[in-house]
Amino acid sequence: MRDNVQAVAPVTSRPRTPPGDRMTRHRGLALGLILAAQLLVVIDGSIVTLALPAIQRGLGFSPAGLQWVLSGYALAFGGLLLLGGRLADLLGRRAILITGAAMFTAASLACGLASSPGLLIGARAAEGLGAALMAPAALSLILAMFPEGPQRNTALGAYGAVSGAGGAIGVLAGGMLTTWLSWRWIFFVSLPVGALIVAGAAPLIPESRAALAHRRFDVAGAVTVTGGLSLLVYAVATAASHGWASPATAALLAGAAALLALLIVIEARSASPLLPLAFFRNRAVAAANLAGLLLGGLMFPMFMFLSLYMQQVLGYPPIRAGLAFLIIAVGIIISSALAQHLVTRAGVRLVLTAGLAGCAAAQALFTRLPAAGSFPAYLLPGFVIVAAALGLAFVGDLIASAIGVRPADAGLASGLISTSQQIGGAIGLAVTATVAAARTTALLRGHAPAVALTGGFHDVFLITGTLALAAALAAVTLTGRARPAMADAAPTPERHSGQ
Repeated sequence: MRDNVQAVAPVTSRPRTPPGDRMTRHRGLALGLILAAQLLVVIDGSIVTLALPAIQRGLGFSPAGLQWVLSGYALAFGGLLLLGGRLADLLGRRAILITGAAMFTAASLACGLASSPGLLIGARAAEGLGAALMAPAALSLILAMFPEGPQRNTALGAYGAVSGAGGAIGVLAGGMLTTWLSWRWIFFVSLPVGALIVAGAAPLIPESRAALAHRRFDVAGAVTVTGGLSLLVYAVATAASHGWASPATAALLAGAAALLALLIVIEARSASPLLPLAFFRNRAVAAANLAGLLLGGLMFPMFMFLSLYMQQVLGYPPIRAGLAFLIIAVGIIISSALAQHLVTRAGVRLVLTAGLAGCAAAQALFTRLPAAGSFPAYLLPGFVIVAAALGLAFVGDLIASAIGVRPADAGLASGLISTSQQIGGAIGLAVTATVAAARTTALLRGHAPAVALTGGFHDVFLITGTLALAAALAAVTLTGRARPAMADAAPTPERHSGQ
């Protein structure tokens, strides 16, 4: 979509730079700032992983309470992403980005200064809230600033590189900071980047919001979707401790299902729905979100259990395990740059399907990891395939999620794809953790601990491989010619402001 700004005629002898030209000149810097915001969000989800033992020792966490350092963030983030995306459409995407970055930065400082488990968990939830505002605002700003086609594909290629590589970079940074400084620095490192986003967004990024005839807010839909998604994330996060068949887990899942079913009823009757049901008439968007759900479900457990395999089975220290992921991080950056060119030439379906098929092939290799193996012989081939495949999958999925989406729905589209990936990741982690624990416990009766652990990890990679194949099938069968979302509604122009 082109910037809807007219040049102003000069009123003095000194020519003035048209706002549209200023926006074009600063577009590269604006994109860099947006990518920095997304990098913060992605890194924060993984940077804690290798620091958990140090955090437990430092603050006296119980084993059961330690998981909430991760789950507290995931609960707020996953539950509020969709709401954050729609708020960006209604209130201004730049304004929501700045608000989210300010909240995230303040919460990161509170995390680093936390003196008790309760304070750290509360601050992590506040980080999740800030991230739930930042992530959809960042992606929707890209959709608003760049027209559909090669320009958008290039921008989304960079965004996909950051999103895909950020998880590996987070693990690496967490290992380095925990080893060389202390676990508190995994939070302090976010402060200068967050401050830069807050200070630089207003002068560099043009404000944009949906140009709607009314700005009524769907309160009932917002409460229902936030409650339903939060309850779902909480249910899967606690299923490992309660048991999947326990009455508590069943009640939580039933409550989440009831709220999400109620959401459908509310949105079907609402004059200004938070999540218009007609949005899903766009087959490309529907396929992208299904693939995103499955992609999150395979990627989050893959990174976690590869890290555990290197540390618990191969005996790697945190810094060595983190450095191993550098191969994936660099590879994703390269493959994401390639992916945006391939989408323009070959189409999104081929790129997305190829990336997901590559992920499935890597999981097949990981199912053969031995209890006593070397990195070059057993891990490196899978790492190289993952690095190439995830770049294609991320970029393809992001581009597909925006095909045919109206400018007025950019925030909704970005919030929806982020929610799909995050919810998929939460469910994938909960399910695979339960499966791995059960398999390891069974094998411990007659095998050495390393063999038992490896057997549990094999079951995890069988699950993630199946998810990758299912996602590839969704991309092949569902991603067809896009029709504009909400085609029955009259299109509305996008509002831009250079200030």
